[in-house]
Amino acid sequence: MKIKTMMTVAGSDSSGGAGIQADIKTATSLGVFATSAITSITAQNTMGVNAVYDLSPEAVASQIDAIMDDIPPDAVKIGMVSSAEIIKTIADHLKHYCGPVVVDPVMVATSGSPLLREEAEAALKELLLPLATLITPNIPEAEHLLSTKITSVEEQEESAKKMADAYGVSVLVKGGHGTGEAVDIFYDGSVHRFEKPMLDNPNTHGTGCTLSSAIASHLALGYSAEEAVKLSKEYVFDAIADGLNLGHGHGPIHHMVRR
Repeated sequence: MKIKTMMTVAGSDSSGGAGIQADIKTATSLGVFATSAITSITAQNTMGVNAVYDLSPEAVASQIDAIMDDIPPDAVKIGMVSSAEIIKTIADHLKHYCGPVVVDPVMVATSGSPLLREEAEAALKELLLPLATLITPNIPEAEHLLSTKITSVEEQEESAKKMADAYGVSVLVKGGHGTGEAVDIFYDGSVHRFEKPMLDNPNTHGTGCTLSSAIASHLALGYSAEEAVKLSKEYVFDAIADGLNLGHGHGPIHHMVRR
């Protein structure tokens, strides 16, 4: 029996709602076999991030190489990478990979805790984003990457175009941080708008990780980028709507929601 595979390169979330754990649950739910290379170990829960412990670049490289040598993935998702050294290592060990790469430029956790060190930002822009097939910043991350404010859907569209031009990638600017409709803008040379109503549920921990790993999983399954984004947004919507309620802060969504 053969099954499509997706490798996630990201940090571990001890609460299980985001990071590597969310990526593996997402891929499994979508019928894709997940492999992983852990970049950092976080001590966190629904209330926030208490500590971040980076693995050595050598440890990250060994994990990537082990997977590439034995179970080469049909798609790669890159999430939390907090140091410039680890970013350089990932870029170097994936530079010959020809499959789709989804990069979620994780800078701040849902709780507001910073996850990307200042010195790593230049490496992210220079080495990691151009490596991607598709990047998935939310509005605050897009604002940070472009050093500008985004206050409307029109500005959201313009920011997607600017990042696509700057990094030579397709761009999904997630709009879930707004009010009313959750409008995501996908730009791949043409503008595609995906809209869902905002749900009355504060438990959205890990939605960014989940969306990007769902997109990578759908790409592994052979869907086009536009189809992968559409199907992944529907999956995340269902996982939020299912109403899982764990912890005392921003709780996780239900990755194994029945569809």
